[in-house]
Amino acid sequence: MTSLRVVVDTGSGVAPWRQVHDQVIRLVDAGALAGGARLPPIRRLARDLGLAPGTIARAYRELELGGWVRTARANGTVVAERGDDAASAERAALLDEAAGRFAGVVRELGLPTGAALSAVERALNSFGGTVPE
Repeated sequence: MTSLRVVVDTGSGVAPWRQVHDQVIRLVDAGALAGGARLPPIRRLARDLGLAPGTIARAYRELELGGWVRTARANGTVVAERGDDAASAERAALLDEAAGRFAGVVRELGLPTGAALSAVERALNSFGGTVPE
């Protein structure tokens, strides 16, 4: 069983199931959750996070629909092997969604495109290392 380290901020305005969903995707992308790693059972993770089991069930269901995890009764919920086209499509959708939110902020602030692109570059560089092309 993999120790899943996610944090839910109930005051963030983002649905708790979505926070769990997005954090699992980031952990898989970062390599912190490898293919075949078992996720905690729904009831245990719900208890640990102080959420309703239905909230975690929705996060797992959406992850499964996106190809990030697979569920089998005997093995529970496990991270799908990388290279799955559905996971790549969902990753692209998450990026588009984040870019849309960012573009809205840029527009509200009345900033030019160059300033926005510079801010993205600075943010990416703040994580250290190089960003894959």
